[in-house]
Amino acid sequence: MRNRQTYGWRRQIVWGLLLVALGVGLFLDQIGMFEIERLWHYWPLLLVVIGINRMIGFPSARDFTSGLWTACVGAWLFAVFDGSFGLTFYNSWPVFIIISGVAMVLEPVVARRLKNRESENEKP
Repeated sequence: MRNRQTYGWRRQIVWGLLLVALGVGLFLDQIGMFEIERLWHYWPLLLVVIGINRMIGFPSARDFTSGLWTACVGAWLFAVFDGSFGLTFYNSWPVFIIISGVAMVLEPVVARRLKNRESENEKP
């Protein structure tokens, strides 16, 4: 139960900090101290942060794999928009097949690890 509680608190703190950062950025843009348009290029990195947030301290295997999926999609979008490694939407679609396969392989491994950790915590 404690893991779920700390997981919920951590998620709430991260979302709160993201909202504060967005608000500060928009406020600085409104008063002319910062141009927020420069940051739109980096919006896929927000998906990476959200995915990593779900992966750290995960309460279930499904949360871990969905966080992995979100982080990988964010990294892929950033690479495509940036033109890194010559990636485009046209030539990099097989990445989704790879990400799906990795998630399918990792989910039972993570579930077994969580089950072992819970059984160790229950022993007196």
